[in-house]
Amino acid sequence: CAVSELADVQSASFKIVNKCRHTIWPGLLSGATSPPLPTTGFTLESGKSRIVKIPKSWSGRIWARTLCGQDSDGKFSCATADCGSGKVECVGGAKPPATLAEFTLNGADGLDFYDVSLVDGYNLPMLIVAKDGIRGGCSATGCLVDLNGGCPAELRVARSNGSRGSVACRSACEAFGDPRFCCSEAYSTPDMCGPSPYSLFFKHACPRAYSYAYDDKTSTYTCANANYLIIFCPFPYTRYNYSFTLINVSFVHE
Repeated sequence: CAVSELADVQSASFKIVNKCRHTIWPGLLSGATSPPLPTTGFTLESGKSRIVKIPKSWSGRIWARTLCGQDSDGKFSCATADCGSGKVECVGGAKPPATLAEFTLNGADGLDFYDVSLVDGYNLPMLIVAKDGIRGGCSATGCLVDLNGGCPAELRVARSNGSRGSVACRSACEAFGDPRFCCSEAYSTPDMCGPSPYSLFFKHACPRAYSYAYDDKTSTYTCANANYLIIFCPFPYTRYNYSFTLINVSFVHE
């Protein structure tokens, strides 16, 4: 009993909630030095939730896959955020584009650090809510709107069956491979890599979410000894119809 109580003290409770109108398949990836989790992927039907116990020293990512199924050979795959395992359980991270919840628990000064990142693109609305925290701002963060409809044409991921509509929105880095968008090579420092018109599309829609690699100041949140709600398609969420125009021609990809 004492061992069980100690384990509870040393773990956080993550409640993953599906408020989408369709089934999703959450995926979980632990950092290289983090202890393993009790699951790395599962099915979550519309309106359902699941609690996962997370070790207090854990860092990693959580996301949701969509439009998943098995082929005739039994191989499991998803149209967005697939982890490439061929199974419901993941053995790696999400294939971009994917909306990511990122956590480092019990970090500097005993604080948890968390954010919702659109640096690798977007596939679903997501909200993180810190519960029962004792220190830190413990603010909610996320991206509450459906960006797929308003996604710039050059970033859209279309449905595989050819029907109209976008199922995900790529980052400019993934779409073009340009170091200016990726904050790589000569642009690998905060001084050299600022927001682009494409990252501003994400930032205007979701001001609290990470929109590019050096977007720390308005995108990272802290709390201590908290449990977390991770809600996909939180209410109310709406389609985002931001009129996208390139406002800086120096960023146009040739």
